[in-house]
Amino acid sequence: MTVSNARGDLSESIASLAALAPLETILFDIDGTLCDSDILHYHAYREMLQEIGFNGGVPITEEFFAENISGLHNEDVAAFLFPDDVPRGRQIAEDKEAVFRKLASEQLAPVSGLYKLKKWVEDRGLKRAAVTNAPRANAELIISILGLSDFFEALVVGSECEHAKPHPEPYLKALDLLKASKEHTIIFEDSVSGIKAGVAAGVATIGVMTRNPEHQLREEKPIFLIKNYDDPKLWAALEALEKMDA
Repeated sequence: MTVSNARGDLSESIASLAALAPLETILFDIDGTLCDSDILHYHAYREMLQEIGFNGGVPITEEFFAENISGLHNEDVAAFLFPDDVPRGRQIAEDKEAVFRKLASEQLAPVSGLYKLKKWVEDRGLKRAAVTNAPRANAELIISILGLSDFFEALVVGSECEHAKPHPEPYLKALDLLKASKEHTIIFEDSVSGIKAGVAAGVATIGVMTRNPEHQLREEKPIFLIKNYDDPKLWAALEALEKMDA
């Protein structure tokens, strides 16, 4: 990216966020957005699928995981991996979650800058919720490990909605629970499925490039992309938003 293009991108990012003033609400996905957990899901799936001879016993790649599994609800993953035997796919997905929870309890770490953003949100008294396609047991475990149990006012789980992401329903449900306006809300998401859901809900969605390919995330039209919560682009935009609030 040239210097002029980079400056243009930053200007657009700042303008996109400033238009949300006064900011009321921030919604977060969980896996890959609060923590770099996708790599743990990938390792669990790779090991389990190889054991049962999926793909002729050739281990799945991280690229395959990012393109076909990351961010999806387990029902969709089961249908994709085992279209001719979805019940088997569901069982594999369920068993994978147990492996993931063990790995998470040992290895989970927050996305860089998360606690800086957490303090910013708390200092301004913003409403906040976590919205995920993960099973509730996973979501609650991750939130607890990260010390965010008292931070979130609500937790919306895709399987407890009529439609999971990429349908907008989980985000619309979160807005309803918080009695929040979509015009004054930000969503943080790391996956194609999640960004698609946020954009479809009519909410300004920021893409977090934890693991998933930049070009795939950009295609779903987030207002901008950040590397993590220490990204100067994010803080320049939040500063501009604060000035508009004032």
